[in-house]
Amino acid sequence: MRFPDGFRSITYLRTRWILAIVFLLLAAAATLTVPLAFRDLVDTGLTNEAINQKFLNLLLLAVFLAIVTASRFYLMSWLGERVVADIREQVYDNMLKQSPAYFETLQTGEVLSRLTSDTTLIQALVGTSISVALRSGVMFLGGLIMMLATSTWLAGTMLVLLLLVVLPLWALGRHVRKMSRTSQDKVADTSAMAGEVLNAMPTVQAFARELHERDRFSKAVRAAFDEAKRRIRFRSLLTAVAITMAFSVIVFVLWIGARQVSVGQMSLGELTQFVMYRAGCWIDWCAF
Repeated sequence: MRFPDGFRSITYLRTRWILAIVFLLLAAAATLTVPLAFRDLVDTGLTNEAINQKFLNLLLLAVFLAIVTASRFYLMSWLGERVVADIREQVYDNMLKQSPAYFETLQTGEVLSRLTSDTTLIQALVGTSISVALRSGVMFLGGLIMMLATSTWLAGTMLVLLLLVVLPLWALGRHVRKMSRTSQDKVADTSAMAGEVLNAMPTVQAFARELHERDRFSKAVRAAFDEAKRRIRFRSLLTAVAITMAFSVIVFVLWIGARQVSVGQMSLGELTQFVMYRAGCWIDWCAF
């Protein structure tokens, strides 16, 4: 069953993309406003009569953030599903146009793996990864600008520390991405092998090759599992390094800011605002 032409139209898809970007920017703006609301809370004081209105403003901001974030998630997930559906349909149509000689050397399991596993990765990329990358990039730049506006000295210190810690994270991230591709290839090999054997089961049974094929498939599965373990190990290491560096820098910057508060160079609300932007920037940088 093919999708209606209007459902495929460039205008229809472009409208979805534009709406997704708009909601993404609104969500980023709302998130960047949260530290300002907390700054007002701290500087106003919990015993001040105006504190009720400050808490109400914070609650309304949270509701707005929830609505635009949910809308952005829906649109980006819809686009991911739409892209994967088109890819699967076009790949299958192309396979049906191939000559008989092509199918003599083709491993059916590999094609099925590409139609399922690989397109699922594309779905995650379009529906989740791109959305997270865009949001993280906007949040990082916005948070950096707000930190510079709050305290140029603390923001400058943060940038220097960022340059010192980003290189090992970048190197580990590249290695993890390379290992992910290798792991996916191993999984595709096992699917191709299984499809090849299952399609020729009468021949396999006629020559009593069941035990041989079982051992061969088990070796392929173990190889895929070993590659997945290596990927998980390095990704866990990347997570540990990122968290350690992030919180170490936050604690150090907080210590410097506390000293500035003690001498009257900045207010406690400004320090709270800066720390929230600082933490948010680290999280978004790691995700980005």
